Amino acid sequence: MTKTNPAAGVQAEYAQKVADDLAANQREQDRVRGELTRLRDELVQLEESGQVLVKMQGVLGTSSKPAAKSGKKGVKVPAARSPKSEAAAKKTPKTGRSAKTAAAPSPRGKTGAKKAATEQRASGPSWIELIGAYLAGQSEPKSSTEIAAGVAEANPQRGVQVTVVRNTLEQGVARGVIERSKQGRSVYYQAVPASTEAADGSKETVA
Repeated sequence: MTKTNPAAGVQAEYAQKVADDLAANQREQDRVRGELTRLRDELVQLEESGQVLVKMQGVLGTSSKPAAKSGKKGVKVPAARSPKSEAAAKKTPKTGRSAKTAAAPSPRGKTGAKKAATEQRASGPSWIELIGAYLAGQSEPKSSTEIAAGVAEANPQRGVQVTVVRNTLEQGVARGVIERSKQGRSVYYQAVPASTEAADGSKETVA
């Protein structure tokens, strides 16, 4: 009776596995080579089509140029402007001052703010009027953020900022036309009822 050699059996198994892996590797190489060939053919077709399009542009008389190919031609960068041309570009049409000087805020900040407020009042209702009109139509207190959103929705032509609305609300509280209440850490505002304002006005008249 013939006995099989265990070492020979293991060696045969490894040889078969190596042969299978080699065959799979060769098949993958063939697949990659085929893919490379397909990509090369596609690139050639694209280049030929690009040349045809460039010729068509020349026939049509267009001035546009084809985009530079990646890795072959660098993108052209505009030439640097001379200091004189940059200084001329920064000059304003009327005063001739530089753009930075023209954009710099006036040292008379308070005077400019008062002037802006006067112009804003002339162009439409004041903030206290806008906010009072909004609160008059509300049945419950609103936060400053909600009031700012409501005023912005009702007056899209005005640039509404939450800080401006909050400051105006505090001014209304100081004048007695707006009530302020707290619920936890949140602060809410509402318009003072007309009856309360009338009563306060009568007291001041009697006094």
